[in-house]
Amino acid sequence: MVKKAKVGDIIEFKNGLRGIVEKVNENSVIVDLTYMKNYRELDLQERTVVNHKNYNYKIIE
Repeated sequence: MVKKAKVGDIIEFKNGLRGIVEKVNENSVIVDLTYMKNYRELDLQERTVVNHKNYNYKIIE
């Protein structure tokens, strides 16, 4: 069974990207990427959807 993050947790996914979980869905989470200090340099959208299988569940802070 895949361990699911909770709202407010910081997760790491896809080659070191990190974000704060804003919403937990059945198969995925919605993550706010503006948490990263280099967010603007990476030219990313503010939020993204990540499948539960595609992130490392660990609370960074």
